[in-house]
Amino acid sequence: MRHVDFAPLYRSTVGFDRLVSMLDGLSQPDNGQTYPPYNIERTGENAYRITMAVAGFDETELSIESRENTLTVKGEKAEKEDGASETLYRGIAGRAFERRFQLAEHVEVRGASLKNGLLHVDLVRIIPEAMKPRKIEIVSTAGNANEKQIEAAAA
Repeated sequence: MRHVDFAPLYRSTVGFDRLVSMLDGLSQPDNGQTYPPYNIERTGENAYRITMAVAGFDETELSIESRENTLTVKGEKAEKEDGASETLYRGIAGRAFERRFQLAEHVEVRGASLKNGLLHVDLVRIIPEAMKPRKIEIVSTAGNANEKQIEAAAA
């Protein structure tokens, strides 16, 4: 496996730290992290939804945090101490997890809901007015009757 050293980029660029960190993170394997499974959907022109399968977790055992273009979803099961039953086979995973998602610029979390073991996190991309495309009107000045023309005196 090839390893790329991004140290020269850190030394010679200003303001691109996040981009270089993302590139550096892509070169490292994620150790096969597959739990919990998730979907990312586009629900509108500027709307997205992340759906995670978190069966067995309730709202109090899940936390969602958005910081510096990173969305972090954590789940930690509270241990139950009841001696009434003994688990013979555990097929439903209830282990703790932490899943991180890199968000693009101007993407904000609108809300989250938990229904039927699925955690839905709604995201929206809000484009600032300064970055939105705007139409520039073209004005024709040729042939304007109200325009005064100054002529030079003949020599």
